[in-house]
Amino acid sequence: MAAFLYRLGAWAARRRWTVLAAWVAVLVAVGVLSGAAGGSYDDGFTLPGSRAQRTLDTVDQRFPAAAGETVQVVFVAPAGRTIAEHRTVIKRTLASASKEASTASKETSAASEEASAASEEASTASEEAPEPIVSKDGRVALAYVNVPEHAPPGPIETAFGPAQEAGLQVEFGGSLYGDSPTKSSGPAEGAGLLLALAVLVITFGSLVAAGLPLLTALLGVGATVAALGAVAATITVPSTAPALALMLGLAVGIDYALFIVARHRSQLASGLPVVESAGRAIGTAGTAVVFAGLTVVIALAGLVVVRIPFLTAMGLAGAAAVFVAVLVAVTLIPALLGVAGERLRPGPRTARRELAADRTTLGSRWVRLVTRRPLVTTLAVVAVLSVMAVPAAGLRLALTDHGSAPADSTQRRAYDLTAAAFGPGFNGPLLVLAGVPDEAAAKALAARVAAMDGVVAAGRPQLSADGRYALLQVVPETGPQDPRTGELVARLGAAGGVTGVTAFGLDISARLRAALVPFALLVAGLAVLLLMVAFRSLIVPLKATLGFLLSVGATLGAVVAVFQWGWLAELAGVSRTGPVISFLPIILMAVLFGLAMDYEVFLVSRMHEEYARSRDPHRAVVHGFRASARVVTAAALIMIAVFASFIPAGDATLKPIAFALAVGVLLDAFLVRMTLVPAVLALAGHRAWWLPRRLGRVLPRVDVEGASVPMVR
Repeated sequence: MAAFLYRLGAWAARRRWTVLAAWVAVLVAVGVLSGAAGGSYDDGFTLPGSRAQRTLDTVDQRFPAAAGETVQVVFVAPAGRTIAEHRTVIKRTLASASKEASTASKETSAASEEASAASEEASTASEEAPEPIVSKDGRVALAYVNVPEHAPPGPIETAFGPAQEAGLQVEFGGSLYGDSPTKSSGPAEGAGLLLALAVLVITFGSLVAAGLPLLTALLGVGATVAALGAVAATITVPSTAPALALMLGLAVGIDYALFIVARHRSQLASGLPVVESAGRAIGTAGTAVVFAGLTVVIALAGLVVVRIPFLTAMGLAGAAAVFVAVLVAVTLIPALLGVAGERLRPGPRTARRELAADRTTLGSRWVRLVTRRPLVTTLAVVAVLSVMAVPAAGLRLALTDHGSAPADSTQRRAYDLTAAAFGPGFNGPLLVLAGVPDEAAAKALAARVAAMDGVVAAGRPQLSADGRYALLQVVPETGPQDPRTGELVARLGAAGGVTGVTAFGLDISARLRAALVPFALLVAGLAVLLLMVAFRSLIVPLKATLGFLLSVGATLGAVVAVFQWGWLAELAGVSRTGPVISFLPIILMAVLFGLAMDYEVFLVSRMHEEYARSRDPHRAVVHGFRASARVVTAAALIMIAVFASFIPAGDATLKPIAFALAVGVLLDAFLVRMTLVPAVLALAGHRAWWLPRRLGRVLPRVDVEGASVPMVR
């Protein structure tokens, strides 16, 4: 592969204008396609095979009036006034909203050739104005309006204009609003990119060299996000998918370009011609980029095995961003290196410093420090990460609800007002579906459910058209994320099927918990296999995998401490503590695995190169570390800056993911890869590069260091 990439890089540098024109054409085509497709992101979710999904499917079939989405409407009377004084305008606006929902439902049905009596029944039912419930103090009213699936909230909200004009505060929530929208953190993201640029300028000492990684990363994520917009026109893509693609694409895109440009400048300093150097940079550093990038792609694509559609979409979006970053790295970057030409060649003084084999650097001082007493270093790092992982034992998982939405959003205000006036359970009502022989049995079911511990109220049961099913709404005492709500759902499950947003969240969390250990074993096994193939060693992959697991544990401990316990919550902009978002651990493992392997490959490949030359294990660790430490440090700092810039975003889904990735990279890069790795390799000596002969004959040979790149003639 290295020889092929060498030829590709040299060709791209020679045919630079052709390659640039091709990439411009691709970007324009993807942008036009995205605009023409007019796709939109959808935060609705399904969970095939789950009990909540099966129950919901039956509800949609048997109770068409209950199908679709729900809008939770909260009215608050002005100070000194009551809801009773505004009852007329409230009923009128609720009737208007129901009529608007009915019109939207009929338009949807008219667009379908399968419009039936069931849809007419749904429309007629939705035209009936819902009766609001009023708080004990008479100042707050709560009502639910059924609307068609994916209906725009704007027209519904407009219907409540007269109530607002009458002095009422009106807030909206419910399933129609899904999760809080993924917001850009604006200035913070810009600050992250500026910090990345500053690190690149310090690393290279050249604005041209520093600008290349940023430019190529932005082009790569632009193409990926535009492509996702086009794909969203045909399949369901959650709004978190492009945000994750943007975050990952920027981070790995900058890092991959950084490794290649650094290798190119080092070779230019030794006197290589531009085209030859570009080819060799792609054949050496580019080979490591392809290998590392494919590990990220495989790990993210592996989320498909969890069988949760929205998580699959997020994983594939992230994998696409990384795949595009790799394509950019091995084609567009060498073309731009050719365009930059001699401007990237270091000056004589810089070149002498780069080529000085015995120069003392911060990296060389650090590696000598950690390898002086390698056993002490190893035990210290393991102890620190183990202590940090302790809070992870108390990890609780749940989906976010509107209580985690930004404080200035209408969903959050509706959630807080409802919880304060009526109780937290009204923010997550449950639907119970049961087969019944007659109406008397349905009423008996409602009475049994209402008498259960943890139930505030059970609504009047509705019978299906054929009289075989009863549907009732149940309001729990506790909120959607409270463990006691999960216990209630389990008890209700004995009476019939349970569905609703809360039930879905519990089923998703249960499926993710069940998948967590198998996925961790899959990722760990993949890491061992890939690194064993790359470095033909047993100790290198085992050490790398154990270090990765330590990093994951410590990172989850930090997440629990901040988002669940509230430590330093204000600093991270966390307005409400509670369970950790259920899919964060599995996303963290997938992404951090790939990033950890990046740093492992780039560090250890230089050590392996030196060991192959000198056969001195200690010299290999010291010289290999010194050759790669500055670039790996810069890459880690850039990635931390990019991830951290997404933490200030108001989105409750993206914030903990960005925090976890920033902390994970910090711990894995600096404690594991740059401290634990050299210590363990120094401790192992020659054994670090040993592989049983029988295993060596079975494993394929992969040239990660670029040894097969033709020698300069």
